[in-house]
Amino acid sequence: MSKGGEGKRPEPRGPARRPRRKRKKASGQPHWGWAAAYYATLTCVWCGVIVAGVLAYFAADLPSTEGLRRHETSHAVTLLDAKGRMIARRGIDGGMPVTLADLPPYVPEAVIATEDRRFYSHWGIDPWGLGRALWVNWEAGHVVQGGSTITQQLAKNLFLEPERTISRKVQEALLAVYLEMSFSKDEILALYLNRVYFGAGAFGIDAAARRYFNKPASKLTMIEAAILAGLLKAPTRYSPVHGIELAQQRATLVLDAMVDAGYITSAQKDDAMRTRPKLATGPTIQGNQYFADWIMERLPHYVGRPDVDLVVQTTLDLDMQREAETAVQDVLQTRGVAVDAGQGALVAMSTDGAVRAMVGGRSYMRSEFNRATLARRQPGSAFKPFVYLTAIENGRTPTSRVVDAPVTYRNWTPQNFDEKYEGEMSLTDALAHSVNSVAVRLCLELGPSNVAATAHRLGITSRLTAVPSLALGTSEVTLFELTKAYVPFATGGRGAIAHGIDRVRAVNGDVLYARRGSGLGNVVDASAAGAMNRMLSEAMRTGTGKSAALAGRPTGGKTGTTQDFRDAWFVGYTGQLVTGVWVGNDSAQPMKKVTGGTLPAAIWKNFMQAATANDPVVALPGTDVVDAEPQVATNEGTSAFDQLLSSLFESKDDKPKPAPVRAN
Repeated sequence: MSKGGEGKRPEPRGPARRPRRKRKKASGQPHWGWAAAYYATLTCVWCGVIVAGVLAYFAADLPSTEGLRRHETSHAVTLLDAKGRMIARRGIDGGMPVTLADLPPYVPEAVIATEDRRFYSHWGIDPWGLGRALWVNWEAGHVVQGGSTITQQLAKNLFLEPERTISRKVQEALLAVYLEMSFSKDEILALYLNRVYFGAGAFGIDAAARRYFNKPASKLTMIEAAILAGLLKAPTRYSPVHGIELAQQRATLVLDAMVDAGYITSAQKDDAMRTRPKLATGPTIQGNQYFADWIMERLPHYVGRPDVDLVVQTTLDLDMQREAETAVQDVLQTRGVAVDAGQGALVAMSTDGAVRAMVGGRSYMRSEFNRATLARRQPGSAFKPFVYLTAIENGRTPTSRVVDAPVTYRNWTPQNFDEKYEGEMSLTDALAHSVNSVAVRLCLELGPSNVAATAHRLGITSRLTAVPSLALGTSEVTLFELTKAYVPFATGGRGAIAHGIDRVRAVNGDVLYARRGSGLGNVVDASAAGAMNRMLSEAMRTGTGKSAALAGRPTGGKTGTTQDFRDAWFVGYTGQLVTGVWVGNDSAQPMKKVTGGTLPAAIWKNFMQAATANDPVVALPGTDVVDAEPQVATNEGTSAFDQLLSSLFESKDDKPKPAPVRAN
């Protein structure tokens, strides 16, 4: 053994060995990387099982897709009045089935550009489009954009009920995928165009082309195609028969989308915009066709798309309807020309909300636009009862003393109709004589948002801008909703759901829909409603509505006139019937000194005298109550009071709109 080699292990023979790595001490547990992969795989498997189970659950309840390719024919709809008399006979028109080859290329392109620009690239569900819609809606704070694809819309229209539930959305997605697997893109688009609803009872592009332009879909021009594509967003609002100007504004957006998508050039868009389409005219001039249109637009929401002929029992009373048409026509023909009053509208409903008469304009033949349900105009002083009701609900009484004196808010000083001020008066006298300064003062004291909330509670559905000028009726509403909002006064506090359909049955007798329910219940305390009836009755006896008073029959009501006499209103009621009247011009051209107490009051009185002739005379709820002695004036020191009220509103957003200065 060599020197210094004691204790050394002999060198291994053969090839040199690599040094061994030091092993970690076994712990009895798998390596962390393998453990993570194991649990991740296990989680994915269970998630897949759960998702598959959920999808199977919803798929088990999917409707049948049989008959998908079968084109539905037109089915007749017979509309009857409340006494069983025929109002009209309409068809839910399916038109002729078309393929994409039958249509000019810009027809489907207009629909794709506005409804689903990624139609040819997604698989029935568009995650990108859905994400974009969610982001846009989040930024806007409300729903302004939808994320459904054309395929999803087709699935919804064909197979599902129009309910907003998670279950329905999942089924919609499953059916969309099924459609994409079963049909080509062109077939899906053709199915959609043949089935989608374009309004006015027209299902499918061909039916819509014939309904609105009296031509087959194969003959549509580019501007007509853009108008029809624009209808898909809101068939009633953008219908060309309800106003070609609004329809063309929507069509412009469609054409812009087509340019942006590369389907047409800017020059082609300009050429299309220079073309004014010729609308098909209706076959009748009967005023009750406004009501028939209104019913037909709502019928699909009650019974969907039936495959049988239908009989619809409505709430209309043809006797009242004739009286309503006569009242509007007679007054406008004899007195309207001299004062530049070109149009009028009337809505009458019983105290349970059943519509008994509806006049949407002077001539259905000349204009199918329903001014009773669609036209939004400033109501003027006809809005004031909601201000006074808010005051009553906050402790005032009809005899409470208020001050009629100038009131200023941020350099805005509304004037009374006669530009005079009477000083101290009761709340009843202020409403009866429609004093602007008192209404604004009360609105400032109570808070415009509280006044808006009161109006919404009673039935106003339009958006109300909560500013002091709201007291003078500067936020636009429809005649229909304003009339409905007066119903709680006539009933002593009970609200009503305005409606026009009582029953729908198939021709074989099967009942598809029957109205049930008793309304909204109390929306106003009975004592507050009674106080309002005492004040609004005084307006009919001695105030701005005295020209409309019915001899020997208790009534309540309020006039309304907007700035420059552009709109004139009268809404009034008995214990059985509530009626609203509007007079004005479609162009908003001012009339000559027409107030709510003139033409509208005359129309209202003529109609109500005939409509209630056989009704028993009943007192308005709460009018038998004797009001307490007048309270001591609480608004002394007007300037200090105004400064206090002005300090309550510091937001620039509260800047009032230009307000009507007319009181009656």
